[in-house]
Amino acid sequence: MTVKFILSEYVDKAMDEASYDKLEDNSFVGKITVCKGVIAFSSTLKECQNELRSTLEDWILLGLKLRHHLPVIDNIDLNQEPSLEPLDTL
Repeated sequence: MTVKFILSEYVDKAMDEASYDKLEDNSFVGKITVCKGVIAFSSTLKECQNELRSTLEDWILLGLKLRHHLPVIDNIDLNQEPSLEPLDTL
């Protein structure tokens, strides 16, 4: 059985929406349009992907802390109040 966590799933689905461009100086820019302001720059594509993921994670945590409305991505809505149902025991 695979255990999925809602924040991890949200980050993965948002990263699926990422787009990357190579700039004139051969560096890269990555952005996630649905997540306003989430953008990253780096000298390699891999570094840009890592930087974009880190930026996205910070953006989500700050948004949750400040109670900003976050976009619903692939039917994952982080704006809902968490339920207080007890967790199943293993």
